Amino acid sequence: MQSPPPVRNRRAPLPFFRQLFFSGFIYSKVTRYFEGRSASFGQRSRMSNREKFDRDLTILLSRLTVDAEPEVENKLNMLKDWLIKLQKENVVKINHSVMELVCAKHLIQKGYEVQIEYPLNEILTCDLYGIKGLGNLVVEIETGFIPPENALAPLTYTTARLASKIIRYSTFAGKFALGVPPHYILPFPRTLAKPPRNRSEQEIGQIKNLCDAYYQKPPVTVEEIRNARIQEIYIIDVDRSLVQEIDPETYLKRAMQKGIVPDYITQEL
Repeated sequence: MQSPPPVRNRRAPLPFFRQLFFSGFIYSKVTRYFEGRSASFGQRSRMSNREKFDRDLTILLSRLTVDAEPEVENKLNMLKDWLIKLQKENVVKINHSVMELVCAKHLIQKGYEVQIEYPLNEILTCDLYGIKGLGNLVVEIETGFIPPENALAPLTYTTARLASKIIRYSTFAGKFALGVPPHYILPFPRTLAKPPRNRSEQEIGQIKNLCDAYYQKPPVTVEEIRNARIQEIYIIDVDRSLVQEIDPETYLKRAMQKGIVPDYITQEL
């Protein structure tokens, strides 16, 4: 016959109030510990984002200045410092800023005095603003971002946004251009690439209806549409630090011939 297992010594249970005290004390300590860890992690994460922004611009600048004249290098360094300042204020993002710097070098080498994130009025700030002699240039960078609320009509929304940009920004420019990465096709209305005298009232009305469907604060005017124009497309290749210029009509014609972008203004919107 087997003997019964030995009886283990067990601690007497803690009185109710002592259990409550210790459980509350431990919970408080654990909560404070993890809150502190979370705050510390968040701070490190924010710091690393800033450091990464600075690092990426430094790497890009080393590519851009390999064959650059000292004057061009100095101007690019000043623009880089300006972008770092804006990033600390949460004004700019790295994917946008690298395209601005690559385009800035292209414009500086063409004789422009360039500023980045330049205010045109109390509402509009352009991505790049260039002055050359008595003329000026405004460039807006487009990366193809679609807000979640427009997920079901991305092409229509993008067409309206680009039309609105061309109309609003070209008012302040002797020459207006859109900058785009090589992997993204701009679906802006072909009408806005034509000289103003070649636009019909029907085309102007269609663009007005398209813009009003998305932008009402303030709405674009018929007169603004009549006089607006895009003169250049800059294809900005960050990987190779190159910029290719192309005429807007040629750009759209090629895209439509391949069936990539429909001519939205031929449709009733």
